[in-house]
Amino acid sequence: MSAALIRRHVLNVGSGPAHPGKLHPAFRWPHWREVRLDVEPKVQPDILASMVDMRHAVADASFDALWSSHNLEHLPSHEVPLALSEFARVLAPRGFALITCPDVEEIARFIVEHGIDEVAYPSASGPVTPLDMLWGHGPSIEAGFGFMTHRTGFTLSRLARLVLESGFAEVRLSRGRFALWALCLKPGCRLDQLRGDFGRTEQAELLGAEGEGEGEGDARAAAS
Repeated sequence: MSAALIRRHVLNVGSGPAHPGKLHPAFRWPHWREVRLDVEPKVQPDILASMVDMRHAVADASFDALWSSHNLEHLPSHEVPLALSEFARVLAPRGFALITCPDVEEIARFIVEHGIDEVAYPSASGPVTPLDMLWGHGPSIEAGFGFMTHRTGFTLSRLARLVLESGFAEVRLSRGRFALWALCLKPGCRLDQLRGDFGRTEQAELLGAEGEGEGEGDARAAAS
């Protein structure tokens, strides 16, 4: 008889409408169960709450992982530490958070070389310019989706500092195309336990894959 599948739970904060493609590939395994949290009732989340204060809806240490994709930049700067502290609170002692957000330094380099309103890359929502990456997708905001506005920004060092000040023991960082990636570890999280999920993803470098620390955007910080 095969061993029973041990189910692990990942909280997808600011999830938007249900769509399996929005989950990072590390969580697209049978042993992961997604729980969607959003402040917008129209997207029919599993949990209706703000990532800034989930206490009424999410218990302490109740999730194995947390996925935050391009939502921290929608908060005012003073609310980012509140959200990150909530991320740490809801994670189990062996848990971790995976966060991605725009890379202001990379965007700035593109502006210097190409201009602020030149197309940086195509997307499902249309062409994306530095204006869209810094202040929110213009066409979406024009169409009435004001929540798409960006209210703060992150560099590699700022994101690392805020994560470590919010209750995580370690953060491992890298750069993608116009994006920062942060793997935020609770004290009991062991990297070897994550390799099976992350091994075939682009973020495997965060676990110490070959070449870690060699690229200009790679960094690692640990709580002192």
